Amino acid sequence: MATVIILPKQGQSVESCIITEIKKKKGDSVKKGDVLFSYETDKASFEEESPVDGVILECFHQEGDEVPVLLNMMVIGQPGEDYSALLCEEVSGKEQEVRGKEQVTVKAELSQPINQSANQPSSFVSPRAKNLAEKEAIEVSQLTGTGPKGRVIEKDILTALENRPKMTPLAKQIAAQEGIQPLGTGSGLAGTAKSTDLQSMSNTVYGVDYEDKKISNMRKLIAKAMHSSLQNSAQLTHHLGADARRMMELRKKIKKAIDAGTLTTNITINDMVCFAVIKALKKFPNVNSHFLDDTMRLFNKVHLALAVDTERGLMVPVVRNADDLSIIGLANQFKEIANGCRKGGIAPELLAAEAGTFTVSNLGNYGVEMFTPVINLPQTAILGVNTIIPRPKDLGDGVYAFVPYIGLSLTYDHRALDGGEATRFLKQIAIEIETLEIEF
Repeated sequence: MATVIILPKQGQSVESCIITEIKKKKGDSVKKGDVLFSYETDKASFEEESPVDGVILECFHQEGDEVPVLLNMMVIGQPGEDYSALLCEEVSGKEQEVRGKEQVTVKAELSQPINQSANQPSSFVSPRAKNLAEKEAIEVSQLTGTGPKGRVIEKDILTALENRPKMTPLAKQIAAQEGIQPLGTGSGLAGTAKSTDLQSMSNTVYGVDYEDKKISNMRKLIAKAMHSSLQNSAQLTHHLGADARRMMELRKKIKKAIDAGTLTTNITINDMVCFAVIKALKKFPNVNSHFLDDTMRLFNKVHLALAVDTERGLMVPVVRNADDLSIIGLANQFKEIANGCRKGGIAPELLAAEAGTFTVSNLGNYGVEMFTPVINLPQTAILGVNTIIPRPKDLGDGVYAFVPYIGLSLTYDHRALDGGEATRFLKQIAIEIETLEIEF
């Protein structure tokens, strides 16, 4: 009996995944345990293994497709086996309904000859896409299809509409008749393109001097989270410098210990700053919290989140119960979660904003002297760590000297914390840095 392979759901917040590689094509023989395809969420990468022996009878999606979870991906069975009764077309949500209808249309026409390359503009258009393109005056010859073998599907038309300004009825009529399109924002109300805003696309050299690149699934979620954070909170940033001489002395001792073989863990400046932050959070419990509209959730333990830059985008994994760790344990945990993020193997639950109680984002390695980090809601604050620069300091008796200072930028939610409390907390971090004591 044939077996339907669906796209698994990875985590409660995951609604769709990007198919990164199809390892078994239609007609390929597979054994139980063989990897069928790989996919990624906005947080991690996964591989789906075959649960049975058989032959790939159908593969419904291609590499690069964004597929809703629980949707049919493949069918495995015996050659010639009828599997139509097994297909589940029940998907939830408007977008999934559209995708399901497109899938049926594509399957019905897969036998038609297609000569276009998947990477070139295609005149092979699905009926739904053709009708929508004619209605909205979209020139399909200018589009690159994302359907099977370069087929232009309805999603491609919708994407083109998102990137084109709204048009007046007259402008739309002229565009359809003459094959011209508006470039940039229109001169009408709310940026609507009028007939006078239409420009010929016949000059392929100068007509289009840009490239529309679809953003990744992760970028979409990051953008949504950042916009929501700024829109739904009262954020304010305070900047302060801390004398970094103590940390730099400790770094020299750490390097010597590593060279001598008495220390195997490389404790970085960032590890020391985070260790100081944890100590400060224990003294200011209101900062180690979530703001939930009319409620403050104060945590007894510190679940520290650390921003990690990866090729796929920014990730913010959490070290739970960080206040129970020594400086060596904390450094090892940071290295482990950072490697997990970069390799795509981090547990999704450790990337949820609700999992952390406070976040540290370090741009010091890039030479950034000051910046304004954005709070990872519902957390009430985030610390930005800047580069170390020399600054003049009064050493007493009228003697001044340049000493290394590390910049600290605290963004806090003014709904949850008053400016005075936030300032005292930031000052406490500086004190912990300047008087840091660690054992290794």
